[in-house]
Amino acid sequence: MARRQASQSTPFDLQPTLQGALVRLEPLGADDFERLHAVAADPRIWEQHPERDRWKREVFRRFFDGAMESGGAFLVFDAGSGELIGSTRYCGLDPDKSVVEIGWTFLARSHWGGRHNGEMKRLMLAHAFRFVERVVFVIGPENVRSRRAVEKVGGRLTAPKKNAKGEERVVYEITRTAFAG
Repeated sequence: MARRQASQSTPFDLQPTLQGALVRLEPLGADDFERLHAVAADPRIWEQHPERDRWKREVFRRFFDGAMESGGAFLVFDAGSGELIGSTRYCGLDPDKSVVEIGWTFLARSHWGGRHNGEMKRLMLAHAFRFVERVVFVIGPENVRSRRAVEKVGGRLTAPKKNAKGEERVVYEITRTAFAG
């Protein structure tokens, strides 16, 4: 995927359809709760996340509502089978600082440890770098799987931060110039 220079006159499209060899990302819609919760209802998906009970319907509802409010959430499909395998999103776009966050990602266990997550992140990074200079990933410190996945696509650990609830998070960053695609 060729990189373009960011354009100040072109607004960041937070929900494009992105297609790769392994995954397809499509905009999340309000009617997608049931089918996405069916993927998220596996407690093992959330065992390293700060909100470990996100597999529960009422907890996942808050996650889903936040995804809808972000305006940048996706359903993630296996490109070969068409199976819904998870979700991810852009959030926290700050055009003045030329930065956006990629995160809130989960995949079905059937797609852990392979190349799907890496391709998904690379597709999102390539799209983001058409509009911003930096992408950040904010991760719970104990979420080793997510940290490794971000490191595999070139994320560099920066200073830790506390979220709005005062909880510690680690922050990874990738710049447009460092992105290898």
